[in-house]
Amino acid sequence: MAKLHAYLNFNGNCEEAFDFYQTVFGGPLLGSHRFGDMPADPNFSIPDEDKNKIMHTALHINGDVMLMGSDCIENFGHKAVFGTATYIMLDAQSAEEARDLHSKLSKNAQNIEMDLGETFFAELYSSFTDQFGVSWMVHYEGNKKMG
Repeated sequence: MAKLHAYLNFNGNCEEAFDFYQTVFGGPLLGSHRFGDMPADPNFSIPDEDKNKIMHTALHINGDVMLMGSDCIENFGHKAVFGTATYIMLDAQSAEEARDLHSKLSKNAQNIEMDLGETFFAELYSSFTDQFGVSWMVHYEGNKKMG
């Protein structure tokens, strides 16, 4: 079966976001390609102000999951639009991991929809929008296992 990875788009702050996510998840950053690294094409020029923006980067979360990202280039008609249509859901393996992930990822959060706490469906659960506009859920089922 195919693996599922989250791919995030940013409006010029992808590098800053992935530096932050690396402090949260601790996994290795697999390097970055910048728009200025693309081979020259006379039919497709990259504006100087966009050459240092991230075309692609990736961070290992664990052996099976990566977080990937890039900057959108407004000069090409691309713009990242943030909202709550999509969340990245982190299913923690312990209460300690859930507390750690929530604490690190929600630092300077734009919005805490639900602070980390017990619900009828999870021992610990939170939902929030991080400082970069990405929506997250942290979940630890714990003693609320179904069935």
